[in-house]
Amino acid sequence: MRKLNDVLKKTGVEVYREITAVALYSMITSLILVVVVMFVPLMAALLLLPVLYMPLFYGVCYAYHRKTERGKSRLKDVFQGALKGLGPAVVMGFFFVVMALILWSTWWYYGGKEGIGYLAIGVFQTYFVIMALISQFYTFQLVIQEGMGIFKAMAYSVKLFLKFPGYTLGASFQAFCVAIPLVLTVVGFGFLFNGHVGDIPA
Repeated sequence: MRKLNDVLKKTGVEVYREITAVALYSMITSLILVVVVMFVPLMAALLLLPVLYMPLFYGVCYAYHRKTERGKSRLKDVFQGALKGLGPAVVMGFFFVVMALILWSTWWYYGGKEGIGYLAIGVFQTYFVIMALISQFYTFQLVIQEGMGIFKAMAYSVKLFLKFPGYTLGASFQAFCVAIPLVLTVVGFGFLFNGHVGDIPA
């Protein structure tokens, strides 16, 4: 497992060198996200995001893995990866949807109730969801690099999270810090986020 500061420096350098690819890959994949979030009813969006957006996100990760193998990435790799990883991407997409629904239902039910006990339950559930999401930080890379099945990769990602909690939390915090300012500028999110995360070396 690489040192976190080495990963952060390498990612920053790679994003700078590959800024055109980062922007292009992110723009293509995030167009789906913007359209679904802004123009599709909520329940339909919860079904479409795992089926449309997550395979493209997987494709970005796949394209950067191909880059490490041959020294360059191509736009075609994104779509090849999306088709190749359709199953794992959809499974992960629905996992994220379930986590989001748990979080939403928790605060919908307990958020309106008075009392410290209800607040404590809401905070605990939020912590549980966040940790569950962070525990899947390695899943796509395990599927792509190690050829694992999605469920085995999800289980092994949890093991890696428990074995290297500091590294995993630090890398996740890096992605979170990038996501917040980019979310505030929708164009920035569309142009940079997916390519940046896909370029984080595992």
